[in-house]
Amino acid sequence: MFVVSLLLHATLLATPPQDAVHQRHAESAASSSERPKEAAAEKGKAPEEKPVVTRHEIAIDGKPLKYTVTTGMMPIGNAKGETEASIFYVAYTADTADKNSKRPLIFAFNGGPGSSSVWLHLGAVGPRRVVLKDDGHMPPPPYELTDNADTWLDQADLVFIDPVGTGYSRAVKPEEANKFFSLKGDIESVGEFIRLYLTRYERWTSPLFIVGESYGSTRAAGLAGHLAEHGITFNGIILVSTVLNFSTISFSPGNDLPYALFLPSYAATAWYHKKLAPELTANLATTLTEVERWALNDYLSALAKGDKLRPDERREIVAKLARYTGVSERYVDNSNLRLEEPRFSKELLREERKTIGRFDGRLQGVDLAPAGDYPTFDPSLAAVRPPFTATFNHYVRRELGYKSDQEYYILGGGIGRWDWGGGNSFADTSEALSEAFTKNPYMKLFVASGTFDLATPYLGTEYTLDHLGLDPSLRKNITTTRYDAGHMMYTDSKARAQLKQNVAAFLRSAVGTK
Repeated sequence: MFVVSLLLHATLLATPPQDAVHQRHAESAASSSERPKEAAAEKGKAPEEKPVVTRHEIAIDGKPLKYTVTTGMMPIGNAKGETEASIFYVAYTADTADKNSKRPLIFAFNGGPGSSSVWLHLGAVGPRRVVLKDDGHMPPPPYELTDNADTWLDQADLVFIDPVGTGYSRAVKPEEANKFFSLKGDIESVGEFIRLYLTRYERWTSPLFIVGESYGSTRAAGLAGHLAEHGITFNGIILVSTVLNFSTISFSPGNDLPYALFLPSYAATAWYHKKLAPELTANLATTLTEVERWALNDYLSALAKGDKLRPDERREIVAKLARYTGVSERYVDNSNLRLEEPRFSKELLREERKTIGRFDGRLQGVDLAPAGDYPTFDPSLAAVRPPFTATFNHYVRRELGYKSDQEYYILGGGIGRWDWGGGNSFADTSEALSEAFTKNPYMKLFVASGTFDLATPYLGTEYTLDHLGLDPSLRKNITTTRYDAGHMMYTDSKARAQLKQNVAAFLRSAVGTK
C-alpha cells in the first residue's frame, strides 16, 4: 500500500478480556525456552527489551492447535556493533514435539512503503482476524476480532515484520532514520532481521518462505536476491498484489505501458458496476481475455505512434477504449487516449456523484466534489483502516500483553521521503528475483492478484513475470492465481478461503510433501 497520513487515537480498555483462550500469561523470564538464545545484553551495551511470550489455542477444521506468540523488538546493528534501529515483530509458532525446527517458517510484511504488517497479520494469515462484512465492507463500530479459520498457522510458523518507520519500529536516532527509508536500506534492514531471527530462534534449517503484499512484494523479490548472497535461500516466495517493476504502474510522460496494463482492471470494474455494453457482460473471463489481447497489441501500438496516429485510427481507439471502460468517448478523447487510474476512478460513476475504490474497484462512496478531476478519498481504504487500527491496538495490549504508548504506525506517518534509487529509472526488483531463481533452482513462486485491484493491476504482474528472462526449466516453478476481489483480496470471505487453500497446496509443493 502506498503512503498516506495516519494519526491513531486508539482507546484501550482496562478491564480483562472475556475470552480466556486468548488471555494467557505473559512471560518475561530470560530462562523461557521461547527466548532468543543470544538476547542477553553484551557488556557496555544497553540491555535489550525482552519480548513478551503468550500461549493460545485455536480450533481449525474442528482440531485444536496450541500455539505460542512472541511479541517484541529486534535490534538492528551496523558493522561497528552499534544498534541503529529496533524492528517490531509478532511471531507465531505451533506447539509441536520437535520444537518447530523443521516446520515451515514464513516471514510476512506489507507494503507502502510505510505500511505495517497488520493487513496480512489480521486480515488473512494470522490466527486472529478482523471482522468485516463478507464482501469486505466496513461493519459498524465497535470493531471486533475473531478466530481465523483460514489462518496459515496450521501449515507454517509465522513471523510478521514491521520495517523501520512502520508499526512500533523506530531508528535509534531519528535524524539518521533516512538510511532505512530507501529501496536498498529497507531490504538490507529487513534482511538483517531475518538473519537474526533465524540465529536467535535456531531456525536456520527450517523450510523458509516470504510473503509480501504490494510494495512488500517489491521488498520480497529484492530480499530473495539479497539474502542469497548471504547464504539464505528460500523454498518459496508468495507475492500478493504484486509490483516488481514500477514502470508497470507509473503514469508518467513517455511511459505508455501502464495505460495498457490497467485496461483489463478498468474493464472488470466497469463490468461490476454495469457500465459495459450488453455483449460484454455475459462472461467476465471472456471479456477480459478480449481486452487483454487488444490492450497489448492494437492499443499499445497506437500509443507508440504518438502524433503520427491517423485520425481514423484515433477514432477507432477512442471507440474501443470507451467500450471497454464504460466512460464516454468524449472523455477518452479529451484524455488523449490515456486514462490514469485516479481519473478513471473519478469518472466511472461521476453522473451518480460517486467514486470507486483504488484498492478495490467494486467499493464505492459518495463523492463530495463531483466536478473535480480526482477522487476526494478512497472508499476501499476507508472501509478497512478504522477496523484494523482499532483491533490491532486492542489485540497487541490485551491478548499479546505488549505494552507501548508509542503510536503504532499502521499506514503512513512514520517515514520520511523515500529514496527509490536508480536515478531517472523506475524502481525494479524483478532482476533480483530472476537472480534468486538462477542461484536456487528449487525455489518456487506463488503470485496472487485481484481482478478488481486498481493499485497493482493483474496484467501488470503477468507482464512483469513474462519478462523475467527465466530459462523454461525455471518458469514451471511459478504459479499465478487471480481472485474475484481487490488488492486485499482476503477481505472478501470467499477469496480468503480460496487463498488459504491455494497457499497450503503451494507450501506442500515447495517443501516436497503431499
